[in-house]
Amino acid sequence: MATRVTFIGAGNMAGAIIGGMIDNGFSPSAITATSPSDAFLAPIHERYGIHTNTDNAAAVSQADVVVLAVKPQVMREVCEGMASVIQRRRPLIISVAAGLPAETLARWLGGDLPVVRCMPNTPSLVGAGASGLFANAQVSDEQRRLATELMEAVGLVEWVDDEALLEAVTAVSGSAPAYFFLMFEAMEEAGVKLGLPAETARRLAMQTAFGAAKMAMASDKPPAELKRNVMSPGGTTERAIEHLEEAGLRRTMAEAMDACAARAREMADELGK
Repeated sequence: MATRVTFIGAGNMAGAIIGGMIDNGFSPSAITATSPSDAFLAPIHERYGIHTNTDNAAAVSQADVVVLAVKPQVMREVCEGMASVIQRRRPLIISVAAGLPAETLARWLGGDLPVVRCMPNTPSLVGAGASGLFANAQVSDEQRRLATELMEAVGLVEWVDDEALLEAVTAVSGSAPAYFFLMFEAMEEAGVKLGLPAETARRLAMQTAFGAAKMAMASDKPPAELKRNVMSPGGTTERAIEHLEEAGLRRTMAEAMDACAARAREMADELGK
């Protein structure tokens, strides 16, 4: 029998994972998504042919995996509303909500449940995501494999053994797409000042980032060596890199990521109360 997966929430991230699962051979008939509104569910049903339901408790009553994909601010109410059914069924719980510890989620759902926390990022929406995963002690090896399979449908998966490291994952990948978007913005503005049309500068910057990432992913060399391979002594790239180093790019990036991780810790404290 196919593994039955219910998504609590049918927003962009849930839709991305569902689409990736189906593209990878998962049966739409084994997938259910919920939302308070039938009108909101209609597009995802029409696009993927999955089951939909406005009743969370009914939707999880036969689920082997429950993916929590609602906003952290409403998670407690949602969890407590289906806790009794979850306790009878005892499915694997996968949360893609930021900031909520596994222990808190398990407690809101009645306690003593296998919980996987996942920190995805927005490129998951185009099948190029990077997700950090943590499993509590109740998660079996088979459930861990299943969580990997589900999240690999939208990109790279990396497991961490310490839940606190999800804050570092947030800084390195969860929030990081915005770092690169800021870089594109700055490069476009600089390109315009150098005389390029904005669209030309934007497309060149984005394609270059795509190519650089593809080269790095295909290589077994560390980024420092790849960087040196682009730099000719006394050349243009060396001059640019020297300026970035002198301007404190490494320090600024480290401070930004520290701030990101600190905010992730604050949110966990605030939401877990």
